[in-house]
Amino acid sequence: MAAKRGDDVKRRHTARTRAPRLGQFGGAALSALALSLASATQAQDVTEPAEDEAQASNAEPAGDQGNAGGETAIIVTGIRGGLARSIDLKRQETSIVEAISAEDIGKLPDVSIAESIARLPGLAAQRVNGRAQVISIRGLAPDFTTTLLNGRQQASSGDNRAVEFDQYPSELLGSVVIYKTPDAEISGMGLSGTADLRTVRPLDFKERTVAVNIRGEKTEGDRLNDDVRNWGGRASISYIDKFLDGTLGIALGYAHLDSPSANRHYKAYGYEAFGSAVTPDSAANALLLNGQEVFATSRLNRRDAGIAIIEWQPDETVHSTLDLYYSKFRQEETTRGAQWFSNGFADNATFSDVTTETRGGSLIATGGTLRNGVPILRNDHNTRRDEIFSAGLNNEFKLDERTMFELDLSYSKNKRREQILETYAGYGRGIGGVTPATGDVGRTFDTIGFELAEDGYPSYDPGLNYADAAQVSLGDRAPWGGWGHDGAIRFPDVEESIGAIDAELSHEMDGFLSKISAGVNWTHRTKTKRVDDFDLFLKGGRQQALVDSQYLVDPTDLDWVGFGPVLSVDMSEALDVYYTRAPILDANYFDKNWDIREDVVTTFVKADFRAGNLRGNIGVQMVNQDQRSTGVVINGLEPGQPIVPVLRSAGDSYTDILPSLNVIWDLGGGHRLRFAASKTMARPRMDEMRANVTPGFNALVCTGQPCTPGQTVNPWSASGGNPNLKPWRAKALDVAYEWYVDRTTYFAVAGFYKKLDTYIYQRSDLFDFSGIPLPTTASSIPAGIVISPIGQITLPANGDGGTIKGVEFSGAIDLGTVFDPLRGLGFIGSLSLTDSNLNPADNGQEVRIPGLSGTIYNLTAYYERGGFQARISQRYRSAFKGEVVQLFATRGFTEILADKQVDAQIGYTFESGSLEGLGILFQVNNLTDSPYRTRLGLDSGGTKTSDGTSLLETYEKYGRQFLLGFNYRF
Repeated sequence: MAAKRGDDVKRRHTARTRAPRLGQFGGAALSALALSLASATQAQDVTEPAEDEAQASNAEPAGDQGNAGGETAIIVTGIRGGLARSIDLKRQETSIVEAISAEDIGKLPDVSIAESIARLPGLAAQRVNGRAQVISIRGLAPDFTTTLLNGRQQASSGDNRAVEFDQYPSELLGSVVIYKTPDAEISGMGLSGTADLRTVRPLDFKERTVAVNIRGEKTEGDRLNDDVRNWGGRASISYIDKFLDGTLGIALGYAHLDSPSANRHYKAYGYEAFGSAVTPDSAANALLLNGQEVFATSRLNRRDAGIAIIEWQPDETVHSTLDLYYSKFRQEETTRGAQWFSNGFADNATFSDVTTETRGGSLIATGGTLRNGVPILRNDHNTRRDEIFSAGLNNEFKLDERTMFELDLSYSKNKRREQILETYAGYGRGIGGVTPATGDVGRTFDTIGFELAEDGYPSYDPGLNYADAAQVSLGDRAPWGGWGHDGAIRFPDVEESIGAIDAELSHEMDGFLSKISAGVNWTHRTKTKRVDDFDLFLKGGRQQALVDSQYLVDPTDLDWVGFGPVLSVDMSEALDVYYTRAPILDANYFDKNWDIREDVVTTFVKADFRAGNLRGNIGVQMVNQDQRSTGVVINGLEPGQPIVPVLRSAGDSYTDILPSLNVIWDLGGGHRLRFAASKTMARPRMDEMRANVTPGFNALVCTGQPCTPGQTVNPWSASGGNPNLKPWRAKALDVAYEWYVDRTTYFAVAGFYKKLDTYIYQRSDLFDFSGIPLPTTASSIPAGIVISPIGQITLPANGDGGTIKGVEFSGAIDLGTVFDPLRGLGFIGSLSLTDSNLNPADNGQEVRIPGLSGTIYNLTAYYERGGFQARISQRYRSAFKGEVVQLFATRGFTEILADKQVDAQIGYTFESGSLEGLGILFQVNNLTDSPYRTRLGLDSGGTKTSDGTSLLETYEKYGRQFLLGFNYRF
């Protein structure tokens, strides 16, 4: 059930294929593809290869055949070779899957495996800091996807179960298979799908193989922050060999990443009308931006990863494979810039010369001059360390000619350590805090001109020089009395481990039932989160301080919004010189610390069947789940007194029965129909399972209403997590039509329908507050009134679900199939349309589910001939609700607007002579420098124009990324 997944073909394909992006294209191209395929099949007799032939063709990249069954065998390598292996994987799996396979050892066309996966039909990536990181399958959030490495569940480093795919080097992976329908043999399958990352199998190679890849990398333009470089590189080496007469195979791989990234960030806080504070009078009712931030972020991403695979098969009765994977990911992030309120109710701000225009039926201020603005300068420095270790030992024993026993042991651990630092500075110098008489000590007012774009960066013109080290000082500059501290530093730590034992017995049979399999999997998972929070205070009684020149770097220029340069401090050196720390022990601190333990036992029975042109499998899983969380009751009800946390442990157990059916009907000539029906589930989010409870007490429960002696009141309330959460559960139906014309040309259309019986959302429920002492404020409740211990708690809970449905078109065409002179020119693409009536709200308010994009399309055009390679790809994702890091190192949701990204590459591989095997590659990622955008508000909330149009909140650009690389295989 681990390294051996599904049927024998599935196991034999595990980790052996080498992953190109199986990209996609839009609806118009699909129509043209179908017409081309029709003409192609008239020109040749196409027969689908037998499973054992398809299996053999994947053992060596150069051995793939371009004709599925004709007399002429065409050797397919490079882009088309990887595409052929991907199509073979898709065709041979009994489940409905999508797949990518590398063109060669350690050679993927995308920067990360996440970028490659995002090009598959029905899949979409969410960009985080400019890079694809997490994946949504068929319109459901990453929470619903399980990630495997060689069939084994992987620990994650976030608050939840979703694996960040950029943690896994594409250079060390041979293929990725995305299961869209479940297989009873695979434990822990996701509700939306399962991603199986696969490494190579050394015994599949005919001879010793060594591959080396080197790429230099640079982001366009000058450095955003002068002390952070914008160039880097990556390198990998793979070694595969066999010993002991071919019975012992070894594969070793190492990949190093040193990748820079840049982010020009702008965010709007909101819009308001400020009436008399605005001139001319015609603009008095216009919506003005009431706050903004502009930051320049430079980031260095470093990763060192290695794999070691030992495969031993001394005879036909024993087959053992040891998989080891280790990765250390380090990120250093420097952010500098300014943020300020432009609010008529802060600092008596006024606006003059305001220009307006009508957008969406509302009057919007597009330009003018702000008086009494106080920019707060930021010098932030964040670090992150991730360490992943995975090990798996798979043993297969052939008991007789028809019976196989398999035992798999695995372990996965992921540790993350972060530092999140923010500091404040501003123009002028004074004593921290606010003097009541003036309200502006230590705060210098500025006059700032502004122009706002409808969809793009604004432009600002400040009057002061914020790069002047003789005037700009550290310290709190916030209005309304300040923030009460001069910065903050937080240290989130997350650690998760998964251990599993997997045993399976299978027996091959004659007749309609071709094989019976049964097995059991035990998985033990623990996850711990700790966040240490500190306020930062300037030394010397919060005396605002100028920064010594030894801690300064060249000013960061915010020229892309016209703001000009700002003072830049090396906070990695200056932090302990200027600041002291004080722990933050508020309710939010305690609520961010928790422990989760899970034990899941999955037993299964599966039967493979075949009758003529019909084949498939039917099976059932019984999943027993035991969960427990340790947290605290966060009793902070006494004003001015420290919180007294009370340890709390709670949990529950559940059993699910999950039947599944996968059927393939071969129609001949490369045509086939697929049908799948299943019941699926996904374990709850781990952060929502925390046992923490934060109580509240309404001592004014009798205020404004008559309370009489003997009357019972319910002043208690609370918020928190829910350690008793049941899984998400759904029923699913899938149908698909596939047409395999040849090894590099196919067309498919698939439809799916999922009915979620339950969904998890925030709701109010009853909670027993017995055992929590009454606060002293309870004395204000009149004597004789009975205080009930039963109150309302708002927490994640299981509720009614809904449906999600969609249709997916995908295909690939090698135009040489249609017209020989066009050999080497081809297209790959897909279009996915998804709809849902899921509404995870308890009050009837319209709420979008996370991860759902109604339209996703991908298009790749490639040309490959005579050693020359070129490709250009575009992927598009419509607007969706995404999960992001927000204030105080907590996660929340935002509405991410439509995203379109274009990547291109060109290369040449020497096919003869002394340089044979050497390849040169040039890539440009984010070719059009597409922006990342979010809107104000979420779901039906937020500031909108009269006609309901949303206003821009976040606008970021990351710049183009250039890579020049060399690869050599010998």
